[in-house]
Amino acid sequence: MKLNFALFCLISLSSLVRADVFMAQGCMSGEVTDSTVLLQTRLTAIAGPELNEKGDVPGIRGVACFEYGVKPDFSDASRTEWMSATEESDFIVRAQLLGLKSGELYYFRAVVGDDEKGAKSGPACEFRTLPGGDSARAVTFAIGSCMNYHKFMEGKKVKTGAVISASEEDKRLGYPSFKVLVSLKPDFFIGTGDIVYYDNIMNGPARTLPQLRECWHEQFRFPRLVDFFACTPAYWSKDDHDFRFNDGDNSGDRMPMPQTGIEVFREQMPIHAAGDRTSPTYRTHRVSKHLQIWLTEGRDHRSPNKMEDGPDKSLWGKEQREWLQRTLKESDATWKLLISPTPMVGPDDAYKTDNHANLGGFRHEADAFFAWLKEESITGFMTFCGDRHWQYHSIHPSGFEEFACGALNDENSRIGVEPGSKKGTDPEALIKQPYTYPKATGGFILVKSGHDGGDGAKLEIIHYDDTGKVMNTVTKVQ
Repeated sequence: MKLNFALFCLISLSSLVRADVFMAQGCMSGEVTDSTVLLQTRLTAIAGPELNEKGDVPGIRGVACFEYGVKPDFSDASRTEWMSATEESDFIVRAQLLGLKSGELYYFRAVVGDDEKGAKSGPACEFRTLPGGDSARAVTFAIGSCMNYHKFMEGKKVKTGAVISASEEDKRLGYPSFKVLVSLKPDFFIGTGDIVYYDNIMNGPARTLPQLRECWHEQFRFPRLVDFFACTPAYWSKDDHDFRFNDGDNSGDRMPMPQTGIEVFREQMPIHAAGDRTSPTYRTHRVSKHLQIWLTEGRDHRSPNKMEDGPDKSLWGKEQREWLQRTLKESDATWKLLISPTPMVGPDDAYKTDNHANLGGFRHEADAFFAWLKEESITGFMTFCGDRHWQYHSIHPSGFEEFACGALNDENSRIGVEPGSKKGTDPEALIKQPYTYPKATGGFILVKSGHDGGDGAKLEIIHYDDTGKVMNTVTKVQ
């Protein structure tokens, strides 16, 4: 009798100390191909979306696996192996699925708990694999950048003294752009960098590993982001603010150090399989018969910004540049889209030396690359970029076009630099600019790839503001 009572007490004590396990940042899928995908969640000690008293979303130890299948009721579901969420990985778990069918809609959900026996299923999420190079199926995707959490939450003071500020509802739910994006239902999303800002002014710059991680926690706990990424796979690139600080390169000893920025980005975003610290973060994906995308790495391999521009200075590094040229030559896709964290055409501010458009920056490499494209007769090529906080469509003197998505939120947007401006990188007005917005606003780009109604391929590039208003549309046919 005493033994049974002791056992009862032990079981009761165990149930009392068992902690609830939540997923305040939801689930996401990433780096989807025609046969593979990465699934990710983070186990948290609070349900969210509110932050705790320290302004964070703390993680919690536990276990997780993913169930996935093509039926929404999961009656055909397969299950990944169980994974442990530990402090070393910021309580993030990530699984890679292989051998999937191309162009197929899959449903998935995380099963989480403090142990396998007590684990519970989370909400259903979804992703669609890419059609692949043999399919001409239509594809739609969105491009966004520059999600400045601190300006969004605190507002931005303008020259008149007024403060541009988000509504209380938006501060609770998240960036309005994601409300619009959910309704547009793109096949995937590309975040072109500055996903978070380590050099914020609200809480002081993030320098240590815990501080860097907190930036990701506070950003991805918003309900609108949770809802969008639950149903939309994404590809991610980093820029300066989610690497180190404004215009950060690999020089100097200012915190955070370059290797820390590199590793945290790999940890937080589903780009490579868990634990992969060596595969390059530049990559290309054949989306469909007509469409191929290239995602470049703009921080890891660059020369120092202050180095004199010339043939030895590179933003990409020799290996990445040769990879880019080789894969472009090999591609037979109708549309070859380079999605860069930073601009190649611009114009940009004259004082900067951080990107390919900047005088004294990396202009030599950009001009040589555009000349190479002409020499090799690379057709259907255009660039898309983040980084610049304004939307534009610009045409390089060589004829190659660039589309900038601008900042996702109003509070981080600004009016741009026009061709011919003495304060810009194109003082002689050699660049043509068919579009830039007349008033600063948050927003994004939507790209539609499909048929033109006959045998040709059609590409639509649409600039939206963060209320869903169409700002500009460009249509290409080949």
